[in-house]
Amino acid sequence: MSRTAERVLGIIGIVFTVISIFGAVFGAVIFRMFTTNADFRQEIEMELYSDPAMTPADIDMFFNMFDAFGGFLWFVVVFFLISLMLNIFGLVKIWNNKNPKLAGILFIIAGLTAGIVSLTSILLYVAGIMCLTRKETLPPRDYQDPLVTDTPPGDDGMRPL
Repeated sequence: MSRTAERVLGIIGIVFTVISIFGAVFGAVIFRMFTTNADFRQEIEMELYSDPAMTPADIDMFFNMFDAFGGFLWFVVVFFLISLMLNIFGLVKIWNNKNPKLAGILFIIAGLTAGIVSLTSILLYVAGIMCLTRKETLPPRDYQDPLVTDTPPGDDGMRPL
């Protein structure tokens, strides 16, 4: 059975996951750079202190959330890497129709680790469901109905001894 659709969806999932990894790493590096650069941080603090509605506790909370989001992006990178590995392993398993059930399960788990409702995860869910539900069509067998015989009428198939 040709598993071209599953392969294509898996490859597109790999491409989107790699793009997401690069984006998350870039974001994490930028957030890290902003939080470690003292001049930039001081400039943001001065801008926030100029707002009369902001209190020092609000500004501290702003910077704590800024730092936490940078750490969260590294957490996202780890999950994307896990998704990438599972996706590649599933693609290897589906390539020559070796083990489509295992590949389907790996695609679904990779979709879960890539994000619950991201475009990548939806593609991987579809590929996984296709792997699990598509059955290999067997060639038609020569079926002989026991009630239908090829004997001519009047011949009951009995021969004299």
